[in-house]
Amino acid sequence: MREKVIEKKLAEEVKRRGGLCEKWNSGTSGWPDRIVLLPDGKFGFVEVKAPGEEPRPLQLHRHKQLRQLGYKVYVLDDKDRIGEILDDIQTT
Repeated sequence: MREKVIEKKLAEEVKRRGGLCEKWNSGTSGWPDRIVLLPDGKFGFVEVKAPGEEPRPLQLHRHKQLRQLGYKVYVLDDKDRIGEILDDIQTT
């Protein structure tokens, strides 16, 4: 399964839950692909990868920066984890 397919399924499930799944184009490299905004002010960052792929070193550095600021960051490489990730975002 390609990254694009997983990303589309993520966006569909976020929309089904009443949220927004916006592409993040920050102008600099390494930031997560998507900002997930869910009802009640819940949000998280999601890096989407093809199955078995790992984030690049710069991406890992950006994830660490965001986590140090207290933000939730997820790496999604399996469509079956979408519900788990969104449930975690909604319960924080």
